[in-house]
Amino acid sequence: MDRVAPFQRYFTLSQSQNPIKPKKVSPASVALGPALISPATQLFNLSLSYSWSHLSISPAFHFSDDLKEVNSLESVKVLHARLLKMSNSWSSDSMTKSLISSYVKFNDFRAATTIFFVGFARNYVFWSSFLDELQSCGGQTRRVLEVFGELCGKGVVFDSKVLTLVLKMCASLMDPWLGLQIHADLVKKGFDLDVHLKCALMNFYGRCWDLESANQVFNEMVEKKELAWNEVIMLNLRNERWEKAMALFRGMQFSCAKAYASTVAKLLHCCSKVGALEEGKQIHGYVLKIALQSDLLVSNSLINMYSRNNRLELARRVFGLMQDHNLSSWNSIISAYATHGYLNDAWNLLKEMESSDVKHDIITWNCLLSGHALHGSHKAVVKILRRMQVVGFRPNSSSITSVLQAVIELGILKFGREIHGYVIRNELDYDAYVVTSLLDLYVKHNDLGKTQAVFSCMKNKRNIVAWNTLISGYSFKGLFDDARKLMNEMEEEGITPDLVTWNSLISGYSMWGQGDEALGLIHQVKSSGMSPNVVSWTALVSGSSQNGSYRKSLEFFSQMQREGIRPNSVTISSLLRNCGGLSLLQKGKEIHSFSIKNGFIEDVFVATALIDMYCKSGNLKAAYEVFERIENKTLATWNCLIMGFAIYGLGKEVVSLFEQMLGADIIPDAITFTAVLSGCKNSGLVNEGWKYFDSMSSDYGIMPTIEHYSCMLDLLGRAGYLDEAWDFMQSMPLKPDATIWGALLGSCRIHKNIQLAEIASKKLFKLEPYNSANYVLMLNLYAMFDRWGDVERIKDLMSDIGVKNGQVWSWIEIDQIIHVFCAGENHPDEGEIYYELYHLVSEMKKLGYKPDVKCVYQNIDDSEKEKVLLSHTEKLAITYGLIKSRSITPIRVIKNSRICPDCHTAAKHMSLVKNREIFLRDGSRFHHFSEGKCSCNDCW
Repeated sequence: MDRVAPFQRYFTLSQSQNPIKPKKVSPASVALGPALISPATQLFNLSLSYSWSHLSISPAFHFSDDLKEVNSLESVKVLHARLLKMSNSWSSDSMTKSLISSYVKFNDFRAATTIFFVGFARNYVFWSSFLDELQSCGGQTRRVLEVFGELCGKGVVFDSKVLTLVLKMCASLMDPWLGLQIHADLVKKGFDLDVHLKCALMNFYGRCWDLESANQVFNEMVEKKELAWNEVIMLNLRNERWEKAMALFRGMQFSCAKAYASTVAKLLHCCSKVGALEEGKQIHGYVLKIALQSDLLVSNSLINMYSRNNRLELARRVFGLMQDHNLSSWNSIISAYATHGYLNDAWNLLKEMESSDVKHDIITWNCLLSGHALHGSHKAVVKILRRMQVVGFRPNSSSITSVLQAVIELGILKFGREIHGYVIRNELDYDAYVVTSLLDLYVKHNDLGKTQAVFSCMKNKRNIVAWNTLISGYSFKGLFDDARKLMNEMEEEGITPDLVTWNSLISGYSMWGQGDEALGLIHQVKSSGMSPNVVSWTALVSGSSQNGSYRKSLEFFSQMQREGIRPNSVTISSLLRNCGGLSLLQKGKEIHSFSIKNGFIEDVFVATALIDMYCKSGNLKAAYEVFERIENKTLATWNCLIMGFAIYGLGKEVVSLFEQMLGADIIPDAITFTAVLSGCKNSGLVNEGWKYFDSMSSDYGIMPTIEHYSCMLDLLGRAGYLDEAWDFMQSMPLKPDATIWGALLGSCRIHKNIQLAEIASKKLFKLEPYNSANYVLMLNLYAMFDRWGDVERIKDLMSDIGVKNGQVWSWIEIDQIIHVFCAGENHPDEGEIYYELYHLVSEMKKLGYKPDVKCVYQNIDDSEKEKVLLSHTEKLAITYGLIKSRSITPIRVIKNSRICPDCHTAAKHMSLVKNREIFLRDGSRFHHFSEGKCSCNDCW
């Protein structure tokens, strides 16, 4: 009974009725019917405790004139009394509304509410304006329900209009017991309810109890009118009961009831949200059938539905068939094109919109901002921000969120701080997305102090999203102790970690190479009562992949499958990255087939990952075929294919692809130019390299990074322009790092410039004292000149500081079994391999092959050096492939270090002698050997 007490305090529907115990009630046996009309004369008995007997009515009484003289609550009461005595002449709604406003003005909310309920014929709209006026003067909405209860206790009987309004207020204020008692009284008295009251009951149950009860009210209606059908469908849609709403919509059509435009628009929104394209098309057919296509709300919803279901051409067709376009229509179609990456088309639509005399608003600009941010045009986002400010629009929270995303990607912390200042000045830090974007900004710029400061300023606004952002930031930086501490603090504040919290930790541990710890967190999630989902397992798989732990990542995926978790597009992209990293072509093909069967192939990120996998697995033709099938090619897609051609040394094709990309109106970024310059470098295209390097800043405003300078220096050095390379390095605005000196040393080895090599090596030994590759390059170079004393000196230097040669290996996959060949380790079929290799070398020598003994940096005679060359792992792997694979199958070998000149020459001869294609991926690039030639044109 204690739980009912607050309800009894203000409402007793019937003096003889016992209070209802709080329990979940289903309106299963409700019979509904018309309420009685309230007598206007009740107002005399229910009004104010004030004596009016001494008042007389002037024959010259004019309400509007007397209302102007009202200046106190007492004068309002006097005027009210005069109106009551003239009961035949004050029935107009305008007079009653004025009287109500006067009582509200002088804070007599009870009197105002009493008049509202019994003083005039209400409609369904005026009650909201009355409540707004009440609240603006300090009145409480709940007090309206209390007055209603008092009136009922005094015997006032209300009509269905009042009960409808009260039930709506019960739903709005989440007052379950008053609404339930009203329904109970109606059932007890056997009233028949009109359709408005029935809809109010459905809405009340849907808001305050459960959707099943609301649906039951509808099901028990004998006569289901259009209003009821539309109300019950909207209720189910608001509660995200999509399937039930669609079933009701079909039932409504069978009953010949007509859906309102607002209902159709909400159904289309549902189809947008859940990806129900076929259902959306059926609703479109219904729209045409009942001639609703002229309704702007419906047409705009159709545009959004088709757009979000990746059918942009249908969205544009709907837009084109519209006779009139309002601002919302233009925003919908501009948003559709911007969201799907057709940024130039979005701008063209903006111009059309302006020429149609429709003025854009902040939403228009936000559509452009979010579209450019989503598709990587981050510099364009900053330009759009400035442009919208020039034309007089102040960025709102949505604008700032998109801009902050771009700022994070561009790495311009200074500008990010300026935006932070704007956020504070304009009080936009109320928005959780803005604050979390600010947290993300400072986390990714390693300013954890500022991150903590922003978080501390949130105070009572800290929600789980903010906590998760901070914990995720610390986790991704590898600061796991701090992340765990924050997690404990979050729990102390009464916020329970959710799956997002755990998943961010799982991802962080996995990315930092602590896969076993990440797997342990998955077990902790289970023990906490939650179920790890596809995001949890994908974080484990993806993190390991990003860390380069490809085999571990595949093992985690196998466990994920055993757990019965179905992968999503992110999982598939990560798996493809693993296959690319390990050059597992057959496994990559299987995942490709899985993607097609499960509809992932339409995802542009999966398609891009497929291109990357095929490129890195030695099947450039398949990569290009996947690229050709992609309808909406993003910048990342172009970059991936350009880099694929670059690592094969197909420089001219790289240049051609780059020009095609520009022709498709895709704006290049820094990654694009890295790929293009790599293609020029690997093909010796010096003039083209200079052209594109100079155009970076002059044509596209991209400042070259150390990576671009390294490509250019490598290009000059490999082409033999060592003096120009040295001058280029000296004039760089950036301090040379290990990549610059490494590129110079590599060029010196190719062109046997030992003096410059010694300068570069000394720098590298200081910058990278434990990188064995630098020492090996100098060993090779000294061995070429028979400087064995220097060879021993380098070996002693390596021994003194503890540098060991990394294990050299090559491997080949045959019948889905990987065969690894390591230096110093024996293979089970070693005898057969060497037997075949000796015969192969004999045939190769007949075609002009001469072993390059300079590649052996041991002080032994040439015959012994030839034997050493035979043991090089790539030769053994290629030979084994020739023995065990079919004669038409290309040989695909992976090597973890740079191929030596002798093996490169040998592979060319092997491809000619055996008439086989050989793909060899070494530590830096791909080589495609065919008919005695290599794709690199010996420029490596």
